[in-house]
Amino acid sequence: MTGSDSKSRAPHNDVLNTLGSTFAVFQECRPLAIGIHKIILERVPAIDPQRLRFAMKMHTASTRYLKAITHSEKRFDLDGNPAGEITAEQKQQALDTLRERFRKGAELRKAQLLAQQQEQQRQEKLLKLTEKFNKR
Repeated sequence: MTGSDSKSRAPHNDVLNTLGSTFAVFQECRPLAIGIHKIILERVPAIDPQRLRFAMKMHTASTRYLKAITHSEKRFDLDGNPAGEITAEQKQQALDTLRERFRKGAELRKAQLLAQQQEQQRQEKLLKLTEKFNKR
């Protein structure tokens, strides 16, 4: 698997798969109403509350969801109906989180590129040394 493959695939989570196949707001990654986890537990009582909590944390921390927060004015219930506003503070928090995530990603890519270049230089030096000593 290459680096780009790992970015294109979301982490596997059975609860999120269930929510995505049951509710369009999860499929479309729309901003969710505050407290929606309580409604989910009422509608899908088979979901373990701890597993739901973990799934919701994964979903709402995803880059796709944070982008949805920054581009929307409204939150939505499980049926796709408007259910509250997104405040300026919430938008700013999502934007700050995205910026920090992208900054860290860029730093990591830069460090990986530098390490690759250093390894390539090391390999070239070793090759030159072996050619030099093999001539004798």
